[in-house]
Amino acid sequence: MSAADCPDSQSLRMARAYLGQTVELIIDRPCGSLHPTYGFRYEANYGYVPGTLAPDGEELDAYYLGVSVPLRSARGICIAIVHRTGDDDDKLVVVPEGCPLDDTDIAAAVAFQEIAGRYRIVRQ
Repeated sequence: MSAADCPDSQSLRMARAYLGQTVELIIDRPCGSLHPTYGFRYEANYGYVPGTLAPDGEELDAYYLGVSVPLRSARGICIAIVHRTGDDDDKLVVVPEGCPLDDTDIAAAVAFQEIAGRYRIVRQ
């Protein structure tokens, strides 16, 4: 789905600015770690864009896909947004340069945390 076809939310408006851009991330939940409250295992590196403030009062969240080893930080290209339809907490999808992923790849990679039917993958 293109960004133009998706209803706006505060976090989506914020996230759109990162589409196609190089992004630096802090990975605070590395691949293989457990969620501190819910106990599920992160099957992808998950972190945030430092220096941002999303509508939930935290930094803008991001999945770093295409690398299956635990990381502490990452740099890559934002290729998409996981736009949650039930809350205002969208997530960037960032990958290493030259790592093409289609929507099916992204959906499979985030299925450990995202519920099918409750989000849309937004691209430029």
